[in-house]
Amino acid sequence: MTLRRDEVRVRVPATSANLGPGFDTLGLALSLYDDLSAQVLDDGLVVDVEGEGADDVPRDGTHLVVASLVAALELAGVRAPGLAVRCRNVLPHGRGLGSSSAAIVGGLVLARGLLEDPSRLPDALLLDLANRIEGHPDNVAPALLGGFLVCGTDPDGTAYAVHSPVADGVEAVVVVPPHEVATREARGLLPDVVPHADAAGNAGRAALLVAALARRPDQLLRATEDRLHQSYRGPAMPETLGLVHDLRAAGVPAVVSGAGPTVLAFVGDAVGVAPRTVLDRAPSGWAAHHVEVAGPGATVLS
Repeated sequence: MTLRRDEVRVRVPATSANLGPGFDTLGLALSLYDDLSAQVLDDGLVVDVEGEGADDVPRDGTHLVVASLVAALELAGVRAPGLAVRCRNVLPHGRGLGSSSAAIVGGLVLARGLLEDPSRLPDALLLDLANRIEGHPDNVAPALLGGFLVCGTDPDGTAYAVHSPVADGVEAVVVVPPHEVATREARGLLPDVVPHADAAGNAGRAALLVAALARRPDQLLRATEDRLHQSYRGPAMPETLGLVHDLRAAGVPAVVSGAGPTVLAFVGDAVGVAPRTVLDRAPSGWAAHHVEVAGPGATVLS
């Protein structure tokens, strides 16, 4: 197995997971992107990072893009003598928009692009590897495959992801605070046991959400109700939960994006909510982006 020597470039989307009731099972690609590149060197490792996280991430083999790239090459049975990896980051770190999943998937797809025979690393193999690295598939699956996905892990550890359609005219606004919330901290607030009624209610809302995104966007406010995780995370992100509650009270289908603290609101003609309704409610110091949803996953650029 040989490696290409020319530079490979990959664009990886932001993702939003959970979407309210779909805890660890629903994920959506968004039109914000990190641009990554890699090239095989004769020896050594060069890691160059610009943009989000540039002052915080390592510049060695522990960098998540590098570690994932090397893991994928090992899975294909090859080793690069040296690597130059460059990251142009737009996705904010620790905000619930899948920055770590973008790094993982970006590294895996860069590895595939460096192979003379990319078929050695098909999507199913990369999804399994990404799931093992990240620990759950709801962000890595849409980062890799794009679209809106229902996903999970079988008892034998195999990850699965099934595309479901999104109706025309469904868009989103993400409102991003300037501060991070670590996923580990957010998960640490979740109880080990929840009331049976809450679990049943969430199952119904998650099923409704799949149908609402596909055919009935008018049902998105009802379909995005959550009883399983968002309220428990309130102590870690009170401003986020306050904005979610205010938007929902105004009839906007708003949720915590992933583990937070970003807020995602569904908007657009099909939803009956103008983007400006959400953009104008962004708190001072927060960034707001009107984005397309269910777009492409990681893409190799020529």
